[in-house]
Amino acid sequence: MTLMSHPESSARPYHHGDLRSALLSAAERTLRQKGAATLSLRELARELGVSHAAPGRHFKDKQALLDALALNGFQRMAQAMDAADDPDLPLEPRLTALARAYLGFTVDNPALLELMYARKHDPDIPQGLATAIARTKEPFFRIITDAQDRGEIVPGDPEHIVLLAGASLHGVASFTATGHLPPETALTGVGELVHHLLHGLRPR
Repeated sequence: MTLMSHPESSARPYHHGDLRSALLSAAERTLRQKGAATLSLRELARELGVSHAAPGRHFKDKQALLDALALNGFQRMAQAMDAADDPDLPLEPRLTALARAYLGFTVDNPALLELMYARKHDPDIPQGLATAIARTKEPFFRIITDAQDRGEIVPGDPEHIVLLAGASLHGVASFTATGHLPPETALTGVGELVHHLLHGLRPR
């Protein structure tokens, strides 16, 4: 199941226009195919057919490039979840749709996800990246607070409930990224996971 568009697998020489976007697209191709350790501004410049100094106008160093990739990833994740959230749905299908959008993004972008979460808890990340990370919590926060307002779930700190739900989903995403869980199993099992989150495991 593919929810997000990917950078094209074959490199295209850069001719004119938005060099920053071209660098990010080429960097994500490399990240997907070879991993973050192989990323090099000089190699990206060679791939795009520009001078080795040209990327420096947009990214002062490799870390700035990695931060931009992570920022783009968190923004796309938030967009996917926003698009999946339908406030008119009952709680369980609404939360299931949101969880499926989250897991769909992680299944489609395992290397990018690893990069994103490697920076998530770093206190020195740029403010823009910190804001984008916080933004990904908002769809879950909306669902939890709406459900609390309607008396559908327990009261309490919604941030804590979002953390518990997010930990469950991220655990599935991590198992998938490391090959412990097939992507198809993760995606088809979303409904069951959400059901257990909402109702627990006791027989009824």
